[in-house]
Amino acid sequence: MPNRLVLLVLALLGLPLPVSHSTWAQNASLPRSSPESQGVSSAQILRFLKAADQRIQSMHSFMMLRNGNVVAEAWWSPESAEKPHVLWSLSKSFTSTAVGLAVADGLMHLDDPVLKHFPESQPENPSPELQGMRVRDLLTMSTGHQDEPKVRDKSDWIREFFAHPLVHQPGTRFLYNTPATFMQSAIVQKVTGKTTLEYLKPRLFEPLGIEVPQWDANPQGITLGGYGLFLKTEDIAKFGQLYLQRGQWNGTQLVPEDWIAMATSKQISNGTNPDSDWNQGYGFQFWRCRHNAYRGDGKDGQFCIVMPDEHVVIVMTAKNSKLQDQLNVVWDELLPAISAEPLATNTAAENELQQFAKTLSGKR
Repeated sequence: MPNRLVLLVLALLGLPLPVSHSTWAQNASLPRSSPESQGVSSAQILRFLKAADQRIQSMHSFMMLRNGNVVAEAWWSPESAEKPHVLWSLSKSFTSTAVGLAVADGLMHLDDPVLKHFPESQPENPSPELQGMRVRDLLTMSTGHQDEPKVRDKSDWIREFFAHPLVHQPGTRFLYNTPATFMQSAIVQKVTGKTTLEYLKPRLFEPLGIEVPQWDANPQGITLGGYGLFLKTEDIAKFGQLYLQRGQWNGTQLVPEDWIAMATSKQISNGTNPDSDWNQGYGFQFWRCRHNAYRGDGKDGQFCIVMPDEHVVIVMTAKNSKLQDQLNVVWDELLPAISAEPLATNTAAENELQQFAKTLSGKR
């Protein structure tokens, strides 16, 4: 990295700063590129957009990255590029990242008993199952609950989580469990002295150039963890690209590579249907997908899909109740668009794609 004197001289002369300079890196948008130059068919992306517009109940936005370049983007009116969108449970993947950073910092361990972090909140006689619940079990949605604890109407969410009966041995059975993600956020706050939002700002959000992220907290001031995060579409895409790059960003390892590998690999089985993207296994707050992909996802069709084999990240926001249908459009229409090598320039198809995207946003 250039020294301060060089940077000062460049600034005085009005010359651009080097791309390695941290201020540039934080404020930069993702690079844009034509689809064909990155080996993606503009005509096929157009087919995807038309299919999504027709088949998905209410699409809000779409962005596709190939080799780190945005090759297509669209917003359905009244959504826009500058408007933060509710992530719902896609927030969980960000909470997992905070846990990974705290583990890397030596502040907690995957096999820590959950009770260890909250001795003041545990029941008088905790069951053997509760005593055996680990941080790892929170991450993999295998806490041992038969049904999801109801904590939101309670005055103390942590005590209520511990009071909910455990029927199964922790670590043995998958059950989608948003309060388990809240507990991860609570542990991060306990061991760092900062909310999950505060902890991630300098470690994740600022290096990615994600400005002023909003993340709601519970009445006790604990970041919700399992939902409540609002980000722009491009912010989500940066997060997906960070994971595709195994935690590296502008030459800096923001998230440990081994954490990325563990979080996005199958840690527990969640079903046996080969045609379901909800039965391909679950990692640390990431879902495995068909086609060797993985994703963070949330209610109503908030998706950050990472496709390592294709070097692709796909982001979608929506208000849609049929989430498998939404993923099927990706597999049916976008997978065939991707080639191993750059494609011949197709100006007509690219212009048609851009014009259709403008039409969706209400522009002409």
